[in-house]
Amino acid sequence: MSDLYWLTDDQMEQLRPFFPKSHGRPRVDDRWVLGGIVFVNRNGLRWRDAPSAYGPHETLYNRWKRWGERGVFTRMMEGLTAGDAEPKTVMINATYLKAHRAASSLRVKKGPLGRLIGRTKGGVNTKLHAVADANGRPLSFFMTAGQVSDYTGAAALLDDLPKAQWLLGDRGYDADWFRDALQAKGIQPCIPGRRSCNEPVRYGERRYRRRSRIEIMLGCLKDWRRVATRYDRCPTAFFSAVALTATVIFWL
Repeated sequence: MSDLYWLTDDQMEQLRPFFPKSHGRPRVDDRWVLGGIVFVNRNGLRWRDAPSAYGPHETLYNRWKRWGERGVFTRMMEGLTAGDAEPKTVMINATYLKAHRAASSLRVKKGPLGRLIGRTKGGVNTKLHAVADANGRPLSFFMTAGQVSDYTGAAALLDDLPKAQWLLGDRGYDADWFRDALQAKGIQPCIPGRRSCNEPVRYGERRYRRRSRIEIMLGCLKDWRRVATRYDRCPTAFFSAVALTATVIFWL
């Protein structure tokens, strides 16, 4: 039992406001089910391989699928970040997440999103775009196919940026339109210029070193095997895994 994951009373109280209301017959104990969902995502297991201490694996999977489709896990992360973030300085970055053979069908799925899986030099991937606060804790995510540029992720996350003084980003975000958009929101960019630029771009090198915190955050997310390797064809299910991972590691 010592290797199993269990949410504490304090953690359950933090998450309880985001649980959907139960209608009709009371649902199975939330602590057992959420503990099993966390265990499966952290260890990259099939649902049928979940320890019996968490109850029937069908219950775990059904709760995971139903709550994921309703956006419950995403709201958990967004709700917890709203009350405890330190947005004076924010950081932006992106990382590749390898798609497993079971998820890597490039056939276009019906619907507006598709599968969000693309082919790059490194193989078949999904790209996760992230914004983090000054402590390197994730604030928001955006997911695209692997071949999509960092500019697309930056444009998608722009409206969700909190009020901040500085934004730290690497050379992949060196674009005039992005700098102008940040300054229009009252945010000063700390982004070095590309090496091909004719004129050097001024930025605070000492402040820029703090950007390593978002790199560390993305590395911590990949410690969970269902995030480091995408097994889910459904982009909603995979995004739920990312949101749940970020919630448990950084916000509980």
